[in-house]
Amino acid sequence: MRLLHTSDWHLGRSFHRVGLLDAQRAFLAHLVDTVREREVDAVLVAGDVYDRAVPPLAAVELFDEALHRLAGTGVPVVMISGNHDSARRLGVGAGLLGRAGVHLRTDPADCGTPVVLSDAHGDVAFYGLPYLEPALVRTALDARGAGHVAVLEAAMDRVRADLAGRPAGTRSVVLAHAFVAGGAASDSERDITVGGVAAVPPEIFDGVDYAALGHLHGCQTITERVRYSGSPLAYSFSEAGHRKTMWLIDLAADGTVTGERVDCPVP
Repeated sequence: MRLLHTSDWHLGRSFHRVGLLDAQRAFLAHLVDTVREREVDAVLVAGDVYDRAVPPLAAVELFDEALHRLAGTGVPVVMISGNHDSARRLGVGAGLLGRAGVHLRTDPADCGTPVVLSDAHGDVAFYGLPYLEPALVRTALDARGAGHVAVLEAAMDRVRADLAGRPAGTRSVVLAHAFVAGGAASDSERDITVGGVAAVPPEIFDGVDYAALGHLHGCQTITERVRYSGSPLAYSFSEAGHRKTMWLIDLAADGTVTGERVDCPVP
């Protein structure tokens, strides 16, 4: 199964008072073209769709346009909320959008409920872990501690429990929005250290075939199975040297992962 992994669109963001909507529109057109040209089977969007909880109307309109174009490709989309998004606002209409093939995962309670897609080799279960603010989700997830590690462990316990009950050979993908140890930060990510130590170990995702991460704006490989796509545009001068890309991930029948970086347009 071929996956296109992207994140951190930050629709509505400006760069030193210069609006970026035209550049973001060009990226989204490129994303849709890539889905068609590279025969992608599923699009993964790992959070921070918007730049703030209450985005400007023009950003909402661009998001709506992007969803229509993606739905028009007939390729399923799995999308989670990030720390910049309002999970409740982004998740409005999730049931209806799911019927169109756009699967929003913004509720922590749904961490263990996957979107299941199939190819010639069987099922692939996609688990969406939206940004988990420890103080807000600890009780709901029955986490054993108060920090980021504890709530992500609790969410991953639900993922593994569901996966254990599925047929042998079911492949698995997790989308998560978090700061994973070993990742390199830039100046444009919002600090998430409030509520506990921000960084979580990559081993927290053991047991799944691929973890599609969002939050850090540089494209990077933590392990072969744990990767950040990075943001499609530079949102700070610290990203001047970044090569902005998406990950094209091929998930083999045995769960083996191979990745290729697909360049984003540079305005």
